[in-house]
Amino acid sequence: MIAIGADHGGYELKKAVMEHLEKRGIEYKDFGTYSGEAVDYPVIAEAVGKAVAAGEFERGILVCGTGIGMSMAANKVKGIRAACCSDTFSAKFTRLHNDANILCFGGRVVGAGLALEIVDAYLDAEFEGGRHEKRVKMLMDIENK
Repeated sequence: MIAIGADHGGYELKKAVMEHLEKRGIEYKDFGTYSGEAVDYPVIAEAVGKAVAAGEFERGILVCGTGIGMSMAANKVKGIRAACCSDTFSAKFTRLHNDANILCFGGRVVGAGLALEIVDAYLDAEFEGGRHEKRVKMLMDIENK
């Protein structure tokens, strides 16, 4: 199950992503926002981040104007590895090599068609482990210092 959220800059694109998830038969929970009115992205990023870090959701998707603010906020939650991606290669490899558990992108940066391809690349990839496992552990060790 996917945790999904957006601020006002990503609201419209979040709706397209949720429709796409439904078509793929992927369950999700919408953490807001529920309109195009201005909201503070850190609140939504924290809620999604905490839910993913707690194991309530396998992964998360966050959308704001650029994806950067959401990724910065989500990465403040212990246990989160959020990646801001605006291409399919990065989305795929952030799963394969970095075991990213939250995908972020910008509603003002990527169009709906590309965003759905990014989502698919991210969701269809699985962490490879192996030599990458050591590096992910190193990331998490930095967080625990």
